[in-house]
Amino acid sequence: MTQRVDKLLDIMQALRDPETGCPWDIEQTFKTIAPYTIEEAYEVAEAIEQGDMDNLCDELGDLLLQVVFHARMAEESGHFGFTDVVDTVSDKMLRRHPHVFADAHIKDAKTQTVHWEDIKAQERASKRQSDETSLTTTPSAMDGVGLALPALTRAQKLQNRAARVGFDWGELAPVVAKIREELSEVEVEIDANNKDQPSAALTEEVGDLLFSVVNLSRHLGIDAETALRQGSAKFEMRFRGMENCSAHAGENFSLLSLQEQERYWEQVKIKS
Repeated sequence: MTQRVDKLLDIMQALRDPETGCPWDIEQTFKTIAPYTIEEAYEVAEAIEQGDMDNLCDELGDLLLQVVFHARMAEESGHFGFTDVVDTVSDKMLRRHPHVFADAHIKDAKTQTVHWEDIKAQERASKRQSDETSLTTTPSAMDGVGLALPALTRAQKLQNRAARVGFDWGELAPVVAKIREELSEVEVEIDANNKDQPSAALTEEVGDLLFSVVNLSRHLGIDAETALRQGSAKFEMRFRGMENCSAHAGENFSLLSLQEQERYWEQVKIKS
């Protein structure tokens, strides 16, 4: 195993060699590589969603390459290397699983999730103590929720953090009522809005509505990002089905009226 990892590290070092390496790899920076890292993570998720294990193996390799790439650039600039990354995550896993590697007792996965978040909160507090710049700001339950996360994921994480300190509804009814309330506020802004350009107020109200729907997902134990991804996939499948139906009927889908297109939609919907 060690030899295989070393082989990959040697390949990346050769690719980044200023004299003999690949011109594209040499000119990359953390910022230019970051979009590829995000893309590879999504491709891993897609392979999992499709149940394609061969592709998952390939995509996990691509994601690992991103880790190696970032670690190599960090080593070149004197910050840290790949072994530091491995040591850091190993120490973190040992620290966050005392029920496995120490004498703590966790009865089930739900309890472990709570315990995990407690340990992360302790880590954030400890980091604040060692970070002089953070001592001038008030600690928050929202600390550490990344700005670069997908919007739905970030919304759900923020809500989870708020719930951990008691700011949450204990029942589903007020969650659903909040969605209705936000939808009504969107409708008010639609009536008042300039139809040529969405107003800042309308954008804000739509954001509040989406945030409320994410909250419903969270209360139902559903990952909002996954739910929307599945909904988008279903829409795409049905839309392609409509196009195929119209093509088989000798009709150009884009030239059909909305009523005719919806007729095909209903046909496809029944089948799927």
